[in-house]
Amino acid sequence: MHNIKLVVILTCLLCFAAMSYAQNVTNYLILQNIGSYKFSTQSVNPITDEVRQIPGYTISKNAGVLISTGHFRLDHKDITYETDYESDNADLGVDVQVTQHTGSDSDKWLLHEVEDNYRDDEAETLGQLTDGAVMRKIDNKRVLWLGIGGGTFRWVSNNVVISVSYTDLQGTKPEPIEVVKAYLSKYPSIITVTDAELKGKAYNVKWIKDEMERRLWLCDKWSMQLQLGKTTQKEMLEALVKHMTVFLNYRQKYFGISATNDLTALGTALRANDGTTIKNKLAEYKAWWNANKGRSISI
Repeated sequence: MHNIKLVVILTCLLCFAAMSYAQNVTNYLILQNIGSYKFSTQSVNPITDEVRQIPGYTISKNAGVLISTGHFRLDHKDITYETDYESDNADLGVDVQVTQHTGSDSDKWLLHEVEDNYRDDEAETLGQLTDGAVMRKIDNKRVLWLGIGGGTFRWVSNNVVISVSYTDLQGTKPEPIEVVKAYLSKYPSIITVTDAELKGKAYNVKWIKDEMERRLWLCDKWSMQLQLGKTTQKEMLEALVKHMTVFLNYRQKYFGISATNDLTALGTALRANDGTTIKNKLAEYKAWWNANKGRSISI
């Protein structure tokens, strides 16, 4: 009897949580047509031709387009709302992601992390703007844009990240500006950087140094979560080595210090679950950074 009650309670809690997220979706997504772009909420059974209404969106507990940047997730819960629109006139589909980030100091890196998606991770051009990345001005608001086999518009509005993307491999279809403008109206961009500034040396030097700073900051965040009992030793050490590896690659590229021996030492320590060596290396890198981050670098 007690087990049945427990199942009922858990089921109710899950239902309430699902209802809460579903109610919130209207705060984040535009659940209607936008100009010629149709918001689809129907599914047709190909056998019976039966038409049924379905939710035209998905809700996920993750950092959306920022997952690949190493966005810190353990001290807060990100929620990503995603939907798409179709235009018969343009023969074009558009994907929209809106991600809410709240409740932690990691929000201070949101714009930086959005830019990370527009920067190279190859050794020769590490941290530099990807070819074709520009800062565009739409309805007097600035958004990052990159056109490769289509296009992606991204911006930040307070603690919300918005991404509007589409695929056009031949480059012959019109941009879904109607959709972009609709979401810019709902979420005004806080970006103030101009295209000239985005491509200027001073701004790019700052971004590169900020990325090195952020990686060390991420190491501290992971270490703290272990102390709070919110992660495991193994997961924490893997995260530390991951972020220190990025830091070392940047240091090698822009400060001329070979990363080879350090990367070998970190890899050996990780395989041996040697937390002492890894933490000592982190302390060493933080001390070096504090002493050298003011140095000039060439890009």
